[in-house]
Amino acid sequence: MQVWNEYLESNKQRFLDELLDLLRIPSVSADSKYKGDVARCADSVMENLLKAGCDKAEICPTEGHPIVYGEKMVNPAAPTVLVYGHYDVQPADPLNLWHSGPFEPLIKDGKIFARGACDDKGQMFMHVKALEVMNSTNTLACNIKFMIEGEEEVGSSNLGIFLENNKEKLKADIVLVSDTSMISMEHPSIESGLRGLAYMEVEVTGPNRDLHSGVYGGAVHNPANALCKMIASMHDENNHITIPGFYEKVLNLSADERKALNTAPFDLEEYKKELDVAEVWGEKDFTTLERTGVRPTLDVNGIWGGYTGEGAKTVLPGKAFAKISMRLVPNQNSDEIAAMFQKHFESIAPKSVKVKVTAHHGGEPVVTPTDSIAYKAAELAIKTSFGKDPIPTRGGGSIPIIALFEKTLGLKTVLMGFGLDNDNIHSPNEKYDVANYYKGIETIPYFHKFYAEMSK
Repeated sequence: MQVWNEYLESNKQRFLDELLDLLRIPSVSADSKYKGDVARCADSVMENLLKAGCDKAEICPTEGHPIVYGEKMVNPAAPTVLVYGHYDVQPADPLNLWHSGPFEPLIKDGKIFARGACDDKGQMFMHVKALEVMNSTNTLACNIKFMIEGEEEVGSSNLGIFLENNKEKLKADIVLVSDTSMISMEHPSIESGLRGLAYMEVEVTGPNRDLHSGVYGGAVHNPANALCKMIASMHDENNHITIPGFYEKVLNLSADERKALNTAPFDLEEYKKELDVAEVWGEKDFTTLERTGVRPTLDVNGIWGGYTGEGAKTVLPGKAFAKISMRLVPNQNSDEIAAMFQKHFESIAPKSVKVKVTAHHGGEPVVTPTDSIAYKAAELAIKTSFGKDPIPTRGGGSIPIIALFEKTLGLKTVLMGFGLDNDNIHSPNEKYDVANYYKGIETIPYFHKFYAEMSK
């Protein structure tokens, strides 16, 4: 609508400046030293919701980091959209790989470089600004509720409790989330599913202390060597995961479904060039799009032990550690997979070492319906702002809380993200294109307009 475009155009710089202010707050939920900054960021989100037009907004304490709730109720007869997002961010490490300060946002070549720029402050803030656009132009078609949490990056362990205790407050017709990506600005898309997650930490212990590698080397099993061998055994020659029962419940796509998935625009050579790899890798007989969207995975996220400082220190470490995540697909259950992993990892340990397996957070895979009114409203919103129909895709990432929305609140979700796969989320030099930020603010009001019209 012309009135939205005019308001956005006249407030573009302020909208950008306010996002940059939010990005300057180091709201790292995984590190306790940032606890005060996380709380400060929650306060900032609440203040921005009120300035954007919410009738009320509040900080909701949890056993961990707080949840920010806000609402703008315009008509009891209108549908209610629950907007979910998160204001917490991943740790910025390794800092030496950043080209600029992770919490000192830099705009270069039309891109915002900062931790949280895309995941998820930039995308979450689009909804706040979209509310302001609609509220300031008296064009709100839906009631809007916001639930912005501070623990998404550490597993949302307290959000489930919040859902159970606030079902009436969170009563809505649909959940709208922008914490995902699209293929490109030239090929807009909507994700119709996400993989689940089981995240584990393993500890392998050998001798009761670090040992001199000359005196003891060759006589005492090095736990770092043992750990590497155990991890290597968890994929076979076809890159299948070797945990017994791992694939038992995997929902395989039909030939037609696989064909449809692979019609999405994808340039393998450009993909390899962008990542600077000579060849892709993965499960045999599946394409890259299938491997990253509809097949389960097992990956080492971190591994350490022994001496890792400058220079040399000839020791056999007493302990070695790894963090391992498994992305899951429909029909797999995170608790079941975590139990399978633990049983298998313990079974393959040589008698010369001891192992300890700890399950961290997990979440279930989800598939969102593509024939719902809300999905069709999102399709039409993107078609209106981009001038072309969006392509349905499957996302490789995980948002553990999505399955809980349906289980606890009985609500389906629409995943309308505006990030790009190369936005370096969770990595150094995370970025978000300014154009994508503005495009999201432009598109979101159309979703509310069409959703209200289609719901009549």
